[in-house]
Amino acid sequence: MAFTRVELRCPKTLDPCTSWTLRDVLTEFDAFEATRLAAPPMPLKQPLKWADGGSRREKAFVMRVEEEGDTEDEDDDSDEDARALVAHGARFSCNDIESSDSEESGDELDGRVTPYHLMEKRSLEKSILLELEREHRLKIQEEVRSKLSALEVCHQNEIQRTISALARLQKYAESRKEIDRRLDVHFQRKIAEILDKHLSMVQRDHKQKSQIVERRIRDDAAIEEAKRREQAMKEDKIKQERTRQEAEARHKAAAKLAAEAQKAAYEAAQKEAAETEAAKLRAAAVSQNSVAHATTVNKEEIKSELPGIKVFADSSALEAESRRHALHDQVPSNIYLSKEFSKYDRQIGKSISKLMPTTDSVKARASELIKALDGHDCPRPIACRLFADKIISIVKSRNPKDKTFGNLAFACGYVMLLVTNQVPEAMDYLLAEFHKVCVYTVPKHMHALNAHARNRDYYRLIGYQEENGQLESTEKYLTNIAAYVKLYAATIQTEIKGVHHPHGLAEGWKWLAMFLNTLPATTATACALHAFLKMAGFALHKKYGSQFMKVLDVISRCFLPVLKEQGSKVQPEAVNNLQNYLNDKIYLEEPEGQYLAQQLLSKVFM
Repeated sequence: MAFTRVELRCPKTLDPCTSWTLRDVLTEFDAFEATRLAAPPMPLKQPLKWADGGSRREKAFVMRVEEEGDTEDEDDDSDEDARALVAHGARFSCNDIESSDSEESGDELDGRVTPYHLMEKRSLEKSILLELEREHRLKIQEEVRSKLSALEVCHQNEIQRTISALARLQKYAESRKEIDRRLDVHFQRKIAEILDKHLSMVQRDHKQKSQIVERRIRDDAAIEEAKRREQAMKEDKIKQERTRQEAEARHKAAAKLAAEAQKAAYEAAQKEAAETEAAKLRAAAVSQNSVAHATTVNKEEIKSELPGIKVFADSSALEAESRRHALHDQVPSNIYLSKEFSKYDRQIGKSISKLMPTTDSVKARASELIKALDGHDCPRPIACRLFADKIISIVKSRNPKDKTFGNLAFACGYVMLLVTNQVPEAMDYLLAEFHKVCVYTVPKHMHALNAHARNRDYYRLIGYQEENGQLESTEKYLTNIAAYVKLYAATIQTEIKGVHHPHGLAEGWKWLAMFLNTLPATTATACALHAFLKMAGFALHKKYGSQFMKVLDVISRCFLPVLKEQGSKVQPEAVNNLQNYLNDKIYLEEPEGQYLAQQLLSKVFM
């Protein structure tokens, strides 16, 4: 028996679906099964003629299924396997269709298509064989489908196991990260502890080395201090001797000035008596002129015993100055060098150095100073002398050009008032110290009549200070004059309710009258007058009213014109300060730093 290989006329290279997957194969099998079940059953027919050995041969239709995954390189091998499968495999027979070799050859030669019968009659054996083949194919399909399902289930299980393994792996990685982080923190903590211990050791070693160096420095300083003290003691002895000689010279000069003042006062009294007598003789002619001449006050010019120097001052002021200097000179100026009283000097200086322009500071410093002056171990005159020296030296220790110096001056005024209220004799020492450092607080002016008289002694006499063996500049001298007068004016105008002032505002009014009556108009007197009015002008105007305005009128009509006439001999700043004070009516404005301290202290001491 021979079989004929029948294939569809479709080129192998035109496979409609070359990229089938396993799911596509299963879908195709399901579609094929549905088509088969939907078709009507085919009856068994009689065997064909070619089965009985006839000359005609029927061609069988062979369907070939290629598996997924074949490549183009395996096309030739697959064709040969397919031919072998067709040669020995099952076939579909059609009883009514006949085909021959001539038909295929005819189609190939002349392009004519000869119809052939597919539904030819077959034999019973052939039908049974076909049924068995179909059942075998269905069984194979079912096995393939079951295997594919099992493979798919295994594939899904494998995916789930992979996902689970990945999750466990990720969780393990996170746990390892957390462990590494904890280990890192632990190692960092250990490193920090070790570093801290190391730094502590280094610091301790450095501190020990610093202490050793400091001890060496202290030892060296102690040696140097001993040498310095020994040298200072020698210098102090020389200085004490020199100071004693200067004090004796000053005492003699003061005595001479006092004698000259008494003589000038006697001459002034005689002159005034003569003028009064003359006024009485002229009273019959002009009574008003006699009254005017009787009330006229002339400036008193006191001749100094020093050659070439002319002293301008009131006799009563000179007497007060002489008395205060005599009291002040009873205590040696170098008393602070004594070991017995040096601690009081340091105690008083420390209290004054802490003074600030506040109510609490003023109250605290005043209490400390009163306690120091009332000490039983230190005599009262010595304590008062030390107190006066330290309170006046605040001008040198602080900057007089600073804007806050005015507030500090008012604070000093309150402290001096509180201290002198409890220790009244301290005021004379304060005023004596004022007169010593600034002659314009007397008030007094000494004028050199010629160039020969303007020597070092003259400048030291009027208040110039020496710095490194040289006299200070005129600008600094004028600044110090203004500072001392400000401090003096602040002391005079200070008032506290319920506290008696031994040298109050009435003394300030008297000082202003003597200043304008006796002192000439110069740069120094202009600076002193402006400083006094700036600090005490408001209080004087408040108390004396119109009388104070008459004093300002005298300054405007008499003092300022004389000052301007001197031209370049007078500094323009001194003239401008006085002129602006009068034009701007600064005497109507309360000085900065006075009101708050006065109000608070009044509440404290009421």
